[in-house]
Amino acid sequence: MQINLPTPHGNKLRALLKNPKLPQSDYGNVVNALAIYENWLSNLANVQGSYSAIVEQQVNLLTQYKQYIELDLIFDSPNNFLYRQKGQLKLDNTIIEEFIPILITAVFANKLTGKNLTFGPTSCFSGIRFETSITQQVDGGGLILRSKDHDFAISRQLYIRTSHQQDFSDSVTKETHIALFAAECKTNLDKTMFQEASATALDVKLAVPGAKYYLLCEWLDMTPISTSITAIDEILILRHAKRMSSNTRRLFSSYEGRKANRNIFVKHLTSHPYSIKTFSRFINHISKLVEEDSDNVLSRGYF
Repeated sequence: MQINLPTPHGNKLRALLKNPKLPQSDYGNVVNALAIYENWLSNLANVQGSYSAIVEQQVNLLTQYKQYIELDLIFDSPNNFLYRQKGQLKLDNTIIEEFIPILITAVFANKLTGKNLTFGPTSCFSGIRFETSITQQVDGGGLILRSKDHDFAISRQLYIRTSHQQDFSDSVTKETHIALFAAECKTNLDKTMFQEASATALDVKLAVPGAKYYLLCEWLDMTPISTSITAIDEILILRHAKRMSSNTRRLFSSYEGRKANRNIFVKHLTSHPYSIKTFSRFINHISKLVEEDSDNVLSRGYF
């Protein structure tokens, strides 16, 4: 099955080469990173086998590539630009956004054919309003759609058309997507992000009651809070670890500090690879939706 998937990480790498603030001494490393990125995509595409084999091999490739970007490209740079601008450049945190659609289409290739679905970062419908009044009639009722950007969504395109006239002579048509399965991908999950995700999850389910919403993070940066009081279906910690303390991160603020304390950062990454078990759990959540079939209720014996 051929599905055109988004490349948010690749786009960030290519944009970085055009960034006038990129130090000249880092330019060659970014060019090399693009070649390694293309090789990573090729290796992911060549993974075959059973469901469990695909998840294991692709997650291992993810761990290796992510460490290269975080350590070799960013952390080891003799300049401070890449390390200090990580949040703005979004080189590392877009890797997961690009990886998840690849993993899902590899696992569910035969089950998603012909379903007209979109995979990856998508802006999806979250609300609707009409900007009209008694004294002023606006075409289509002044239809305004509210949308929310999702780091990852399995969605379907939707067109909404409204009119005050039965023959739709003053109609307004808007294009959007409806999220059937949405997930936010956070590098470090703190309480503020949790609260924002809780509000987003509620919006998603008010718009599409049957939708599912998950929150994924690499490192936990808050005291765990039960998702049962929110519309979030589950939070998955991809590395099974907390974020490094601020006192430790402060050691990396300069190139000299990163060089002197490199072993601390390397140990933190290598001790907490991406969890195959957690990614498998995420895939299982999607599998329940993909394989859901109301016609099999009687054979299952429950619904």
